[in-house]
Amino acid sequence: MADISYERLASIFKALSDETRLHIIDMLSCNKLCAADILASFNLSQSTLSYHMKILIDAGVVNSQRSGLWTRYSINADTFEFILDIIPQLYKTKDECICAQIKYCRLDEHQQAEA
Repeated sequence: MADISYERLASIFKALSDETRLHIIDMLSCNKLCAADILASFNLSQSTLSYHMKILIDAGVVNSQRSGLWTRYSINADTFEFILDIIPQLYKTKDECICAQIKYCRLDEHQQAEA
């Protein structure tokens, strides 16, 4: 966990913490889509959609590929693999747990046996 970028992780979680953006991610899980395809499912303006897509792209959650006048959006699978790998590390005790850096954090015998 020492090599975890909490800043990157927070950016990803912030991007995913919006209902509209989660809906967009769900839509993109099926296929690459252009903005018009995404807009057809929402009651949003183009500028509002652009705002949401920028957040998703900046967080590395979504990829964008420009082709002429069209931009196609897709899921960034590497980011989701990162999330799936890191989630268990956030809540489980590990050999080099961040808790060891906290002066008053002590594992009781039951927790040590489970680790």
